[in-house]
Amino acid sequence: MATKWKNKASLVAWVILFTFGLSGILSALSQGSNYLKRDYFQTEQFAYQLNEFTDFLSMFELNYLSPEEVKKGITVTPEEIDEHRHRYGDLAMQINDIKGQYEDKIQQAIQAQNQELVDFYSAERDKKIEDITNNFKSDEYVQAKVIKEKEQKIDTYYRDLENYRNQYANLKTGFVYYLKDTTTGDIYTNIAAANEAEANKLINSKNMLFIRSFPTAKEGYLSRERTYYKLENSDIVDTILGKNAKAFEGKIAVPKAIAATSLVLGNYQDYQEKQKLFIIYTLSALAALLLSIYIYKKTDLVEINILEQWQSYYNRIPIDISVITFAFFSLITLILLFSYDNLHLYKYPYALIKETIFEVFFTAFFVVVTFLQGRLLLARVKDWPSLQAEWPNSILARVNGGMRVAFLNRRMGTQVLLLLMVVFAFGVGAAIVGVEPEFILLYAPAFLVIGMPILLVIVKRTGYFNQIVHNTSELAQGNLEPDLPVLGKSALATLAGNINTLKYGVKTSRKEQAKSERLKTELITNVSHDLRTPLTSIITYTELLKKPDLSEEDRQSYVQIIDRKSKRLKVLIDDLFEASKMASGSIELSKERVDLVQLLQQTLAEHNEAITESTLQFRVSNPDKPVYAVVDGQKLWRVFDNLIGNILKYSLENTRVYISLKSLPGQAVIVFKNVTKYELGEDIEELFERFKRGDTSRHTEGSGLGLAIAKSIVDLHNGNLDIEVDGDLFKITITLTTTKN
Repeated sequence: MATKWKNKASLVAWVILFTFGLSGILSALSQGSNYLKRDYFQTEQFAYQLNEFTDFLSMFELNYLSPEEVKKGITVTPEEIDEHRHRYGDLAMQINDIKGQYEDKIQQAIQAQNQELVDFYSAERDKKIEDITNNFKSDEYVQAKVIKEKEQKIDTYYRDLENYRNQYANLKTGFVYYLKDTTTGDIYTNIAAANEAEANKLINSKNMLFIRSFPTAKEGYLSRERTYYKLENSDIVDTILGKNAKAFEGKIAVPKAIAATSLVLGNYQDYQEKQKLFIIYTLSALAALLLSIYIYKKTDLVEINILEQWQSYYNRIPIDISVITFAFFSLITLILLFSYDNLHLYKYPYALIKETIFEVFFTAFFVVVTFLQGRLLLARVKDWPSLQAEWPNSILARVNGGMRVAFLNRRMGTQVLLLLMVVFAFGVGAAIVGVEPEFILLYAPAFLVIGMPILLVIVKRTGYFNQIVHNTSELAQGNLEPDLPVLGKSALATLAGNINTLKYGVKTSRKEQAKSERLKTELITNVSHDLRTPLTSIITYTELLKKPDLSEEDRQSYVQIIDRKSKRLKVLIDDLFEASKMASGSIELSKERVDLVQLLQQTLAEHNEAITESTLQFRVSNPDKPVYAVVDGQKLWRVFDNLIGNILKYSLENTRVYISLKSLPGQAVIVFKNVTKYELGEDIEELFERFKRGDTSRHTEGSGLGLAIAKSIVDLHNGNLDIEVDGDLFKITITLTTTKN
């Protein structure tokens, strides 16, 4: 929970005190190795300075040879001769290269009609060719050239060496040395000592701040091989001097009586002052840190709800941005805490105090901001369910989702990415051309070969995309434009093909909708007609029965008509109710093992009287053996009954009717064929619609629900009922799944 002090000034002071203490301790840990040495001579800075002095001492005195002496030691190996000879390729290659270098120059001179310049370039070219040719003819010729190259490098080495003589002289004022060549016994020293005994009297701990004796356990004798400071071309000199390698023993020291201008003395005094200041600074920081911890524990804190007030606003920031921001501020804070190093200002107390106060206040700000972010982030992370709910709104999740969508079609995503990369590359290239105009020699051909075709592709694809957008806009407004061209196999081509398919779907949907509206209108009309006809008769004859002078014979006739029309109305209502139940799927089947052959024969027997009275000739074919199926016998009987009833109503007089039942492996196929009395329309599927009848004038008896009910029952049995019409021949095929006998 967030806290604040009773006195805001005290809180600020505590934060400054804590920051100063923490930063001081961390800086001490990171920089302590530099200032906790016994003295300056134990530091890496002095070790570098000593190595630099010994290197210069070796180069200028101990191993010094004059340029002439070094040049006498030059040797040339066969490998060096061969390397020089083939440095730029074989003879033919080098000659062609030289000719190529002068060809343009000579041609320009010829065009300028400057014969003198032509002769000059030609002579220069021929001289180089002759020189290259001689390289391949004589080893001695090449050897002389290699020696000359080495002499030039030696001269360069000594010129560079002289540039460091003043630096060596300055270093030399801070050191004394007494060294003896272990081979020749030659003495090299800058003190007044005739022998080693006198040197030891002068170079001792009483007179010297630092003494290094050679040989050492780590480095052995002082020699040119342990030189750290290398000059350009020093490898040639080292090779020649290495033939007469020297090793030295003795002492190198830093005297107490040293020149005030010596670099060594200045560095030594700086280190001593910085070391004192470092100790004072570290102890002060430790005291400040301990004091801040003590105050934190002992001081009464007043709890406030400021963090809770900020939490709701903080939670609006995407979680990954919160984490990245916290990590960034934490990193900056750690860098600031570890980076205090103002000891170089020890000579300027005011500047040191000013710089330290500024850095402490600056760091304190980052400490507070980091602390507050950490507390808010911790509270947010602890609420794991909310964090999971927030994650989809994070930047990373959005970028990931965007990349997934962009590469949903990988080919399209990859193409767009490559195009963007190429466009970016050419943009960078254009900027480079603006800075370096000569780069146009590479940029222009690349743009013509790669950039221009890609630009044309982008323009073409953009136009194709705009065409697709226009077509879809027209389609959304109900205007069916011509089909889009499907160009290639790109994602845009696939989109165009899909839009064409959708357009045909819209056309089909419109057609189906118009058909549905028409069938709906016909359904209402047919239902109204079929229900109103018997109902009108019932009302009419009921009114006639009310007449008092009605004879008994007429009364009985009217009652029979009312009875017949009432039963007709009941059949219509029952069929309508049953068709509605089947359409809604609420009907239940009572399935059992039934012999389909026997069921069909029973149905035909029910209609035997009507069949006999009709002029139709029935031809029925059944298998000799039973055909069993697990069905609802009563419902399936209704199917057969409806189909045979329709045959009797709608077949042309004096025609044949064919009914067959065939047993196939796992299936039973029942076929009803007859010649229709009425002309059927082109859309046979409409016969399955409710109240749709072959007799469009609706003069025949029937509800118009027979085929609709029959198909629904067969569908409930997972079977198929199909209609085929060939002219006036009407054929219904029922397929059902059978069981083993």
